[in-house]
Amino acid sequence: MALLEPFGENIWIASGPNVESVGFHYPTRMAVIRLADGGLFIWSPVALSDELRSEIEALGEVRSLVTPTALHHLALPDWKRAYPDATLYAAPGSRPSRKDIAFDADLTDTAPADWASEIDQVLVRGNLIATEAVFFHRASGTVLFCDLLQNFPPDWFSGVRAVVARLDGMIGVEPATPIKFRLAFVNRTAARVSLARILEWPAAKVLVAHGDPVRADAPASLARAFRWLTR
Repeated sequence: MALLEPFGENIWIASGPNVESVGFHYPTRMAVIRLADGGLFIWSPVALSDELRSEIEALGEVRSLVTPTALHHLALPDWKRAYPDATLYAAPGSRPSRKDIAFDADLTDTAPADWASEIDQVLVRGNLIATEAVFFHRASGTVLFCDLLQNFPPDWFSGVRAVVARLDGMIGVEPATPIKFRLAFVNRTAARVSLARILEWPAAKVLVAHGDPVRADAPASLARAFRWLTR
């Protein structure tokens, strides 16, 4: 069975192994976007297996490795060793938290020339936990969120963790911002400026690293997900 699943025009997704954080197990998901020149943009890389590497290399040459938030870093060393000529982009906070990784460039509110004509991006600022880079792939109409939106099925957690996850808003019928992230927005004015750009994108789908994607009615879903910030 193929590991890469088509998600739209020139975009594929793949699930990785679960990772643990403070006792909670999270599913992982990455995206591969093939640019017009044939180069591959890898978003939020998951654990790199031989099978996954073979499928990716059948699509094109890995040019850009992108970690959207400093919280997503576990697989980066393996990817950089496998693709030393690819540019590894750091999210804000990535460099001090992983001094052992040689990042090549930093993500900002302006997309690099390598993908600016095909992928837009914005840093969602004002959060104490992490500053996340959110992307928009124009050809497929996909907005890519890493941690700011999550959506776990009701039976994903058990026991006390299930109670905590439900209270935190991690469990629901569609992606939402967990309560811990909402409370960590100490500068909501800055966050609203970032969100305004996101809501202007002509979204057709929403991809999240931890949960089910939104494949229809994306603008309405995003509006509901961020009502806590815009009202």
